Amino acid sequence: MKYNTKLADRIREALMHLPDVEEKEMFRGVCFMVNGKMCVCVSGDELLCRIGEAQMETALENNSVRQMVMARNRPSKDFVFVSEEGFQHQKDFDHWIKLALDFNPKAKASKKKKTE
Repeated sequence: MKYNTKLADRIREALMHLPDVEEKEMFRGVCFMVNGKMCVCVSGDELLCRIGEAQMETALENNSVRQMVMARNRPSKDFVFVSEEGFQHQKDFDHWIKLALDFNPKAKASKKKKTE
C-alpha cells in the first residue's frame, strides 16, 4: 500500500492534541479516526476529508477538490478528495483539517463488526 507518508505525518501532527485518534489502513492509505469515526485520510497523494453534506457544495467549487464516488457510482455525501495543489500551503491544509474536525461530532460512526 503506497501512500504519501509525509502527508500522513502532517496529519498526525495536526491531530496530536486530540485524545482519541486511531489510525487504520484503508482507502489505499491510512485513515485517522477521531472519536471512533473516520475523519481524514491519506489516499495515495490526496487528502480524503469527511466534511459533511453542508460543506460539500462550497468545497466542490475548488478545482483541487472532487467528490468521493463509492461503489455503483454513488457519490458520497460526506467525503471529498483534495489533490496536492489544494493543501500545499499550510493555511489550506489547516482549512481541510478544520472542516473535517468540525464535522466529526455530527458524523455517524460506522457499525462495529461482530467478532466471535
